[in-house]
Amino acid sequence: MSVSIHPSAVVHPGARLAPGVSIGPFTVIGEHVEIGEGTRIGPHAVVTGHTRIGRNNRIFQFVSLGEIPQDKKYGGEPTRLEIGDGNTIREFCTFNTGTVQDVGVTRLGDDNWMMAYVHLAHDCQVGNHTIFANNAQLAGHVQVHDHAILGGFSQVHQYCRIGAHSFVAASSLVLKDVPPYVMAGGNSAQPHGINTEGLRRRGFSAETIRAIRGAYKTLYRDGLGFAEACEAIRAQALLLPEVSLLAEFLSGSERGIVR
Repeated sequence: MSVSIHPSAVVHPGARLAPGVSIGPFTVIGEHVEIGEGTRIGPHAVVTGHTRIGRNNRIFQFVSLGEIPQDKKYGGEPTRLEIGDGNTIREFCTFNTGTVQDVGVTRLGDDNWMMAYVHLAHDCQVGNHTIFANNAQLAGHVQVHDHAILGGFSQVHQYCRIGAHSFVAASSLVLKDVPPYVMAGGNSAQPHGINTEGLRRRGFSAETIRAIRGAYKTLYRDGLGFAEACEAIRAQALLLPEVSLLAEFLSGSERGIVR
């Protein structure tokens, strides 16, 4: 497969484009950009900085990928943006590179669905199979784990974590960690049960969902302090691996969780 570059596109000679890459009209590709096989980039996009994009991504018009972080401490260091395989990145998304104050790289994993106007700030780490609805916004240093869903116009404060299989409602402001499986919403976001429908769609058994619901009850409904609830959930996790995901997340929370 050959590389397809529209005559009006500006591609730096140093950029590395794999076979099957398609570059649309008036798009700009910078010197330190690497694009994997089969990735298609639409018109009027800018991909710059030390940016590596994997295979078979669909990147729409007017995106900005790999620009310098919106951080006054940034001093021109060669920090990076890394995007995996099979992602859809819709119009006007902005993904910035990392900073040396953190890991130095902003990452987006595989098979994510990023709708229009999504922002990934510096040093964000996004896993696989996530969905970000229109205008979902991450501040710096945020982690979003696999299969999480962020509703439209949701905003996540810096250093927060969004757990696997969780769901953040539209127009929510997230100021603390959202544990795995939890549905959260509001300003500021509060817990509203577990993401039962999402778990069913991903093949979780009824027994597993009941166990996760029981762990949620332990965490939020039984009147336990946070440390007591964590200890009880660790005991429950011995019987079910899916609950251990919640226990591990809680043990690593530095900002605290939505409560």
